[in-house]
Amino acid sequence: MSDLNDRQRQIMEQLRASGQQSINELAAEFGVATQTIRRDINDLCDQGLARRVHGGVAPPSNPLNLNFHARATLNEDRKRAIANAAAALIPEGSTVLLGIGTTVQYVAEALTQTPDITIVTNNLEVARLMCNAPSCDVHVVAGQLRPEDRDLVGAQALEGYRKFVADFGVIGAGALDPEYGILDFKHFDAEVSNAIRASARRMLLVADHTKWSRSAAHRVAGFDAMDHFITDRLPENVDWSGPPVTLTSGIGHRRPS
Repeated sequence: MSDLNDRQRQIMEQLRASGQQSINELAAEFGVATQTIRRDINDLCDQGLARRVHGGVAPPSNPLNLNFHARATLNEDRKRAIANAAAALIPEGSTVLLGIGTTVQYVAEALTQTPDITIVTNNLEVARLMCNAPSCDVHVVAGQLRPEDRDLVGAQALEGYRKFVADFGVIGAGALDPEYGILDFKHFDAEVSNAIRASARRMLLVADHTKWSRSAAHRVAGFDAMDHFITDRLPENVDWSGPPVTLTSGIGHRRPS
């Protein structure tokens, strides 16, 4: 999924949690030369995951809608745990609609171990991963290529989803809002999620807790449109009244009161 080394991943986590980091302090923390840290930082900046500042490194100036590779590396362990929990809810022989988003990509990776799955997707990374699952039947909907997002878009893509009646639809989110529910950054991304919702008997939402701190302009649906929400944790200030939740942080399952 990613070509970052362990030290670069830790730097990314520190940027996310604490903001700007000093090169000298990072070198001392990891016990390496400053030149080594500079090479790590150069790689991160070249991939759009960070930006250089005088004497250090800072989060990217627009972290809300990074390119596909950048998004895939953020919170990877959390996303993979969420994806594994979502895949565990999908039995063999199911038909599954998978849409846009890197957490959805991890769900596809987990589903390669589930026999006789039928996958329908506009996500080219999902299609690539399913090449490792010869027992699965994979349908890629037609559309116009978005190279940065590695997917196919347009009216043909929406119509492609509508030709199926699936057991499960799995969507991610650009942002989560206590009042407005599931949001996304682009109008078409929201349309894809709603096309999936219209063609699936059960809907799974997969998103980590950082999506609550983001803002996006396009509404997908309220939480009540989902049958299950898989996440690492719920914010303390959210009085949850949505669908059943699977928490991957070891707390277990939580249902609305």
